[in-house]
Amino acid sequence: MNFEERTLKSEQVYNGRIVKVFKDDVEIFGGRKAYREVVKHPGGVVILAYKDSETILFVRQFRYPMKEIMLELPAGKLEYGENPLAAAKRELEEETGYCAEKWTDLGYVYTSPGYSDEKLYLYKAENLKYIKQNLDEGEILEPLELDYENVKNKIKNGEIVDAKTLCAILRCLYDN
Repeated sequence: MNFEERTLKSEQVYNGRIVKVFKDDVEIFGGRKAYREVVKHPGGVVILAYKDSETILFVRQFRYPMKEIMLELPAGKLEYGENPLAAAKRELEEETGYCAEKWTDLGYVYTSPGYSDEKLYLYKAENLKYIKQNLDEGEILEPLELDYENVKNKIKNGEIVDAKTLCAILRCLYDN
């Protein structure tokens, strides 16, 4: 069976500050026609930062789409064309005030490939040094430190439900 789909027509229906939305007409297996709604996103970075061998940096912030405060790893949006490692270094310092001497690439994940091209690059940061927190305008978050056992408990009891955070932690388990 041929799973590939061929784009026949692509129309941009929304052009926002962060995302662009397209409605694409496609040809699928057997010559049938269908349409796809696609969210174009520049991607982002997620940082699993170890203050020491047992302490991980997190941020707590209100996430408007969910209307709740979430516990997450430091993360941020890429600018189009931006180097992911450079963005990870920038975001770690902006959100937590720390910079790292050692960086490990943990790969990447696609957040929602059914409708979005968003790709998140995952990194582990170690040998941290505090500089100064420098939040973006309009960004309100609280950095906090959690020991590894506390992180596992918060995952188990549903306090950590952010997918990018869970993916980075899982990737790091297999990096060791």
